[in-house]
Amino acid sequence: MAISTFDMFRVGIGPSSSHTVGPMRAAGMFVRSLRQRSLLSNVARIAVRLYGSLGATGRGHGSDRAVIAGLSGELPEETTPEAIDCLQQGLEAGEDLRILGSHRIVFRPVTDLLFLNESLPYHPNGMQIAAYDVTGQCLYERT
Repeated sequence: MAISTFDMFRVGIGPSSSHTVGPMRAAGMFVRSLRQRSLLSNVARIAVRLYGSLGATGRGHGSDRAVIAGLSGELPEETTPEAIDCLQQGLEAGEDLRILGSHRIVFRPVTDLLFLNESLPYHPNGMQIAAYDVTGQCLYERT
């Protein structure tokens, strides 16, 4: 079986695919699952927890930016660093996060995107993402 260079290397936005492409894809899959379950319009808050090496080095490797991009609906192979900079700057300026580019929620990385110095079972780069309604009830959660 022949393997191409394109099979081994993936286009991404950061220095480490396990810290950028993986979290971006996971966040994107999460919000698409919300839409498929008809939960998206009920979401008022999303909380993300990064564990293991994502928690230890995630900011330096761009995991925070990747998660925000994934929640916004960006795809690693289609986005640009400039598009992700715009998303980040908007949040820093107090703008809402547009989940999948449309549904607006207040998302503050300082409280809603946590870097934890502990590990989850089975993989050193673990994530937990949860969506909540306006009452604080968990609508959907994935690890």
